[in-house]
Amino acid sequence: MTNAYLLPEKCETMSEVREGVDATDRELMDLLDRRFGYMRAAARIKPGRSAVRDEERKSEVIANAQKDAAGRGLPSREIAEIWDQLVEASIAYELREWDGRDRS
Repeated sequence: MTNAYLLPEKCETMSEVREGVDATDRELMDLLDRRFGYMRAAARIKPGRSAVRDEERKSEVIANAQKDAAGRGLPSREIAEIWDQLVEASIAYELREWDGRDRS
């Protein structure tokens, strides 16, 4: 195994579970860092501030997450709520990045 923690099905103690959760949280933070990097790129690429919010794309992203969650046997309604918050946070971040970019 390449990870320093056990996979969930191999855990036998709460200490092992907690180590896995903490490691997974760090991996999620790495993924969020990359996702928000794409928001910085979008702010750089989009021609106008009004292009930042795209409700059709937001709905698509949330629906994709909900469908993926359902396919994995995860709580899809709750995952959709998390993704809604993630997308809204991403939009707010992208707007801040767009407002702060150098337009010279």
